[in-house]
Amino acid sequence: MLDVNESDKTVEALNSLLRGEISAVETYRQALEKLNHATSRRAIEDCLHSHESRVNLLTQQVGQLGGQPSQGSGAWGSFAKLVEGGAKAFGEKAAIAALEEGEDHGLKQYRSELSKLNGQARQLVEMQLLPAQERTHRSMSQLKHTLH
Repeated sequence: MLDVNESDKTVEALNSLLRGEISAVETYRQALEKLNHATSRRAIEDCLHSHESRVNLLTQQVGQLGGQPSQGSGAWGSFAKLVEGGAKAFGEKAAIAALEEGEDHGLKQYRSELSKLNGQARQLVEMQLLPAQERTHRSMSQLKHTLH
């Protein structure tokens, strides 16, 4: 059983990941509004669905631990605005590069927050969320290299 301090640390770490996932969902939705290339669209839709699923899983886990799930993207929401601006100003390649950069940041965040997690939360991240993040990172990286 987790003591209160460990539980608080776990909820805080999960909420940090949740804010990142909410930002990713916002960013991918904006990218879909701006991009028309069929191959890019399919890859972006797949990544969007993966991030939406992670938002749901993280929200449930925070609630199960007695925490209040974050509702917004917080500081990472500005990243979504950057991608939107990049897509408008520079086109598809720049938007895909920005999405890949966001995926890279998300991967680093998962790895960094992992050490703060215990029990079921750590297992969720190790077995489901981190592998999903690795897949979306790989997908955007491959798409970026295909377009360049």
